[in-house]
Amino acid sequence: MGHWETDRKPRRTAVRLLCQFYHCTAPDLGLHLGPDDTGAASPTDTLTTPRPDQDEVPRSGSEGSLEQRVDAARRSIDRTLASGTVSTNQLDLIDEQVLWARQQYLDTPPRPMITRLLDHLAIVEDLAAVRQPAAVQVRLGELTAMLATLIADALMKLGHLHRSQTWYATARHAADDSGNTELRARVRAQAAMLPYYYGPLEAAAALAREARIIARGRSTITAAFAAAAEARVLAKLGNTEHAQAALRHATVTFEQARTSGASDHDAFGFPERRFRLYESGTLTALGHTRQARQAQEQAMRLYPTRTGIDPALLGFEAALCLAHDRDPTAACRLASATYLRIAPEHRTTIVQERARDVLGALPPAARTTQAPRELTEILALPPGQM
Repeated sequence: MGHWETDRKPRRTAVRLLCQFYHCTAPDLGLHLGPDDTGAASPTDTLTTPRPDQDEVPRSGSEGSLEQRVDAARRSIDRTLASGTVSTNQLDLIDEQVLWARQQYLDTPPRPMITRLLDHLAIVEDLAAVRQPAAVQVRLGELTAMLATLIADALMKLGHLHRSQTWYATARHAADDSGNTELRARVRAQAAMLPYYYGPLEAAAALAREARIIARGRSTITAAFAAAAEARVLAKLGNTEHAQAALRHATVTFEQARTSGASDHDAFGFPERRFRLYESGTLTALGHTRQARQAQEQAMRLYPTRTGIDPALLGFEAALCLAHDRDPTAACRLASATYLRIAPEHRTTIVQERARDVLGALPPAARTTQAPRELTEILALPPGQM
């Protein structure tokens, strides 16, 4: 206005603003901007303030639940606070949440646990979708591998075998992408459980061997886990010599690694109770029932009151030992009692299959007696609703 009132030529931007304000053209104001620009107001001249891309938060109940709106808003704020990248503090908080999930996994039924894991994975995926600095990308890859492994394991417990297999493949891909040697071995040793329980055993042996090779030369809990997994599957394949050698290697490695201070209450740990579970499986498959019982008793003393299905798996191993010792009645009664002690929400496909393994270990003539029939009837009951 000062330029206009003193007969000086106003700036082009000022002329346009005046034209917009008075809804007129530059000549109407006695001004001239040049042949190519009359200064007329147009829709494109309207001033707008650029807004950063934001997640749309549903505003009505029909567009999404309150929980969805809350989660979407929080993720949007988290990304805004990170200013286009992931802060160290934000990564540390996600690490804490995933560690908590790993601890909860040990005694939480698989179905609700999958929901929690998927929620954590959605947060990690949102951040990983934007290319981050290399160090950040590695940590996000590690978190993805951990969460995908636990989802695969939970799906295996529920009997969703194909989905479990695909999630294990995703976990291996993420672990390999992270470059973390320990995690690459861990995911493969964990993935070997699916074919160990459901076949083919050769696939389980290949995964466990690959895990052992990746962890070779390291006295770590993961190296002990890989060797124990290989010993167990080799024993089930009837490869006695190599199974015993693998078990000896697992024992030595575990004794060297157990002083590392790793947590006993972590799904990615391998505490002594878990080592004894694998030792029991190896010795049971080899027919060394007396030694297997010792391992089972040692393991049972180490499990906390609140836990998952591992004590039940040990109970079925003990029942298998009785079946190998030609006591079908005691074997089936122990298997029945073990199954009924499991909380309904934990009576998933995997424990049903382990109980059926006891029936499969009996001579055909013994399966028609009372105790095996009772076990068969118990397993025919509807599974626990989760």
